[in-house]
Amino acid sequence: MTGACPPEPAHRPEHGSPVPPSGGGTLTRLRNYFIAGLIVLVPIVATWQLTVWLFNVLDRQLRGLVARAIGHEIPGAGLVLALVIVLFVGLLAANYVGRRVIGFGETIMKRTPIVRSIYVTMKQITDAFVRQEKTAFKQVALIEYPRKGIYCLAFVTSAAPPELAERTASDLVGVFVPTTPNPTSGFLLYLPREEVTVLDLSVEDGLKLVISGGVFVPPRRRKPSAALGGGAV
Repeated sequence: MTGACPPEPAHRPEHGSPVPPSGGGTLTRLRNYFIAGLIVLVPIVATWQLTVWLFNVLDRQLRGLVARAIGHEIPGAGLVLALVIVLFVGLLAANYVGRRVIGFGETIMKRTPIVRSIYVTMKQITDAFVRQEKTAFKQVALIEYPRKGIYCLAFVTSAAPPELAERTASDLVGVFVPTTPNPTSGFLLYLPREEVTVLDLSVEDGLKLVISGGVFVPPRRRKPSAALGGGAV
């Protein structure tokens, strides 16, 4: 009497290969998809919300001027006027005469008490994060902060003022330690030059790394960055 052979399984794992637990692979893929979606959407949504908020503020501020000028309010007129003002200022900044006028206005701002400190600070932040051709950050570095054994990403700014170097009898370097995910705030530290390790990262990739909270993985650069020597800052 010949017995029926048991059916072969649809899939037999190879010898030595672990069998994943039921549902583990699917949950892992869903989690990765969710994280990837957040990485894509969060910057878009944040940029959109900030842009809408900025233009709403400008619209509210300028809408009253338009209403007083023509006698009645026009929805969106403040926004249109704000765009015209921004374009006009950009046109001024693009020619010689306009740059002289803007420079004269900046001189007045820098000589006005209270206003001076606010304007200079905002100007430096703008130069650091908007103007790529004249960035205030020279190199990306690694320092031990807030204590030994904990490493922190920092941006090299400049050499320490002469008085600080004389007081400490050290060759100090200024570094800016940004906060995550908002790199416009942070801490200014002066460290001995030998305690600042320059990384093989561009300033742009360093900012992306800070903003993403470490999620962004910068690519390796083909040409290594210059060491933090005496003439680097």
